[in-house]
Amino acid sequence: MRPGIALALAPPAFVSRALDRVGARCDTVRQSKGVHSAVGQIFIGLAENGEKQYLELGRANRHGLIAGATGTGKTVTLQGLAESFSAEGVPVFVADVKGDLAGISMPGSPAFKHADKLEARAKELGIDDYAYSDNPAVFWDLYGQKGHPIRTTISEMGPLLLGRLLDLNETQQGVLDIVFRFADEQGLLLIDLEDLQAMLAHTSENASALSARYGNVTKPSVGTIQRQVLSLDSQGGAEFFGEPALEIADFIRVDEKGRGVINVLAADQLMRSPKLYATFLLWLLAELFEVLPEVGDPEKPKLVFFFDEAHLLFDDAPKALQDKIEQVVRLIRSKGVGVYFVTQNPIDIPEEVAGQLGNRVQHALRAFTPRDQKAIRAAAETFRINPNLDVETAITELMTGEALVSTLMEDGAPSVVQRTLVKPPRSRLGPIDAKERAIIQSISPYDGKYDERIDRESAAEVLEQKAADAAATAEEVEASSREEVGKRERKSTSIWGKAAKRAAGAALGSGASIAAGAILGKKSRANPVKTATSSAVGSIATDLAGPYVGRFVRNLIGGLMR
Repeated sequence: MRPGIALALAPPAFVSRALDRVGARCDTVRQSKGVHSAVGQIFIGLAENGEKQYLELGRANRHGLIAGATGTGKTVTLQGLAESFSAEGVPVFVADVKGDLAGISMPGSPAFKHADKLEARAKELGIDDYAYSDNPAVFWDLYGQKGHPIRTTISEMGPLLLGRLLDLNETQQGVLDIVFRFADEQGLLLIDLEDLQAMLAHTSENASALSARYGNVTKPSVGTIQRQVLSLDSQGGAEFFGEPALEIADFIRVDEKGRGVINVLAADQLMRSPKLYATFLLWLLAELFEVLPEVGDPEKPKLVFFFDEAHLLFDDAPKALQDKIEQVVRLIRSKGVGVYFVTQNPIDIPEEVAGQLGNRVQHALRAFTPRDQKAIRAAAETFRINPNLDVETAITELMTGEALVSTLMEDGAPSVVQRTLVKPPRSRLGPIDAKERAIIQSISPYDGKYDERIDRESAAEVLEQKAADAAATAEEVEASSREEVGKRERKSTSIWGKAAKRAAGAALGSGASIAAGAILGKKSRANPVKTATSSAVGSIATDLAGPYVGRFVRNLIGGLMR
C-alpha cells in the first residue's frame, strides 16, 4: 500500500503523532542548514538577558544597516546573515571588497586557527548542532577574472548615471543628454565605449547643427567628455560596457535543495575605482527596481542585497542623484528586495536613506575624534530605548563579534535594542584559492553564457560606414557626375535590410537570456533583442518620417518613477 493511502486510513491519533515527527525532522533540517530559528525567522544571536535575537523574514525587505569600526566583526555578521538567508531559500548578492567573502562557498574547518572560538561561541549561544557547511555560490567580476563578467550597455546605463561616473559638471551633463537624445532619434545603439566615443566625435563635428536644434553644444564640452571617457577606459571601465548584458533573473535563483544562490561580486580590484564600484551597484539596484514586479510585503524577500563600503554611494553625489537613491531604496521594498548597507560609520548614510533602514546591527565604534563621537551619539539615538542599557557607552565597549541589535518585529515596530553575541558562520572565514574558485566556476549554471563578448552592429559601425560611404561617394562625384552617381544602388544596406540584420544579430547572441527573463514574468530592459528591435524600428521611423519619430527612453534613473 502506498504511504499516502496508509496515512489517510490511519487513526487520527496516529496521524497526529506522525505529523509531529515530520515537524520535528523539519526543525532538525532547518537547524542543520544554519537557521537555528522558528519558521519565518533568522537567528542573529543571544542578548545579555538571555533573549534570542531574530530577524523576521517577513520584515527583511524593510532594509537594514550593519555598521562598526574596522575589525569589530561586520564581515562575519554579514556572512552569517547571508548564509541564513540562503538556507531560507532567499537569493543573496554580496560584494567581496576584501577578497575574504568568497569563503562563503566552502565549509568551515576545525583546522581553522580560530575554529575553537567559533565552536565555543556556538556552544555559548546554545547551538547544539553546530556543524561546518558550504553554500551555493556564483562568482561575478566586472573584469571577468574571478567570476562571470557583468556587462550592461551604455544606453541602459543612461546619461545621468554615466555623467556621474564621468564626473561631469552641469553643462557637460547637458551635452551628454543631447548625445543620448540624438542617438535615440537616429536609431543608433550605444552599446560600448567605442560607440560612445564615435557618437561624441560625430557630435563634435556637427556641433553647430545640433546647437540650433537642441541647445548649446560646444566643442570644448564635448572634448572634456571625451577625455573622461578615455580615462574611464584606462581604468578598465570598457569591460563593463558591452554584450551579452546581464539578465537580472540570473541573480535570483535557488539550487536543487531549495537554497538561495549567493552571488559574490569580486570587488577587490574594482575598489581601486570607487566611483565605478558605487555607480555599478546603483545601476544594479535600478535594474532590479525596473525589472521586478510589485509584490508588496512577501513572506520572505525575493533578493537580499548587501552594499559593502556603502559610503562610496553617497560621496560627492549631487543632490538630484541622492534624491533618486532615496526614492529607489524607499520603493524597491515593494519589489521584495531588501537592501543592507554595510559601512564603518553610520553617519555615512544620509538621513533620508537611514530613515528607511529598519533592521540594525551596530558593532563597536571608537571615540577617537569629534566625528567619531558624533557618530556614536547618532547611532545611539536611532535605537528604541532600552532602560537597562546605556547605549552610547555600550557602543564603545562592544567586543569583537558583539553588537547592538534592533530589528523590526512581526507587527512592524522596532524591537528594544539589546547587547548581543552574534552567531558564528558555518562556512569558511577567509578567502579561497584559485583551484577552489575554478571548481566552483566550472559547475556554475552560467558557465559559457557571459564569458564571450558579442560585438554586433551599433553606433560605431554605423557611423564608420556612413563616413566611408560619404568619402566614396565624393570620389565618384569627382570622377563622373552627380547624375550618374544618383542612378546606382545605395552603398549601405537599405533601412529594411538594416532592421532585419540587427534583429537577427541580436537573436544570435541572446537566446538563453530571453529564456531567463521568463523567471520574473517580465523581460529585462537589458534584453539585446528588445534593444536591437527598438533601435531598428527607430532607425526606420527616422529615415521615413524624420528625426522626431522612433525615440525611446534611455535615462535609466530619470525614468525609474514613471
